[in-house]
Amino acid sequence: MVVTTEPRTDTPAAASDAPGDVAVKISGVYKWFGEFQVLSDVNLEVTRGERIVICGPSGSGKSTMIRCVNALEPFQRGSIVVDGVSVTDDLKRIDEVRREVGMVFQQFNLFPHLTVLQNCTLAPIHVRKMPRKEADEIAMRYLARVRIPEQANKYPAQLSGGQQQRVAIARALCMSPKIMMFDEPTSALDPEMVKEVLDTMVSLAETGMTMLCVTHEMGFARQVADRVVFMDAGQIVEINTPEEFFSHPQHERTKTFLGQILG
Repeated sequence: MVVTTEPRTDTPAAASDAPGDVAVKISGVYKWFGEFQVLSDVNLEVTRGERIVICGPSGSGKSTMIRCVNALEPFQRGSIVVDGVSVTDDLKRIDEVRREVGMVFQQFNLFPHLTVLQNCTLAPIHVRKMPRKEADEIAMRYLARVRIPEQANKYPAQLSGGQQQRVAIARALCMSPKIMMFDEPTSALDPEMVKEVLDTMVSLAETGMTMLCVTHEMGFARQVADRVVFMDAGQIVEINTPEEFFSHPQHERTKTFLGQILG
């Protein structure tokens, strides 16, 4: 069963019927890995500027869902439209989608043989055909935003895990994405490094960026999310505002999950 609740109308993420206000629309999506069904009739519409936090137990399909959005995983049934572009197996369309969607992973996926600055400028130079001087300037601006401009000439191995994840965020921002997606960005970090990454994400959310974030950080969900999506067994079980989600969960499965993760 899918329960949807309109996003708060006192935020820039208020729902609208205008198609141009829809950043991501997932409709009736099914996904299998061989005979194992990972997603079942998933439906979610995200408006521009909306911050969505996706939570649920391990194996619930959270990461698979957002990986389907930018075609990192194929899906077998349903449709996904990102910024007006349908996600298909057509490489040209996939490139169109990925140019507008930034992705930050659990592992940092930085190139170890490139400096921080080179990691950040690689895609703008080779994908967007940006002049190197302009790419360097943009990269330094975003490294300053994530508060590590002084690390620009270091290599990833010289940085802490939290610093490397902030580089990964800056690298994604350098492509000027319309949508940012985070796949459990703090799960590989030591506890003392989690806060610095979450603080960076909070700062990014305050700019009005459209965000989809898979995370177990419930404090972040309370602070940042316009809506919280709870998934279990490949389905969206509940969608609600943070206040209602945490204070008045509508499903027993949601109550059990919150009891385990908050208790």
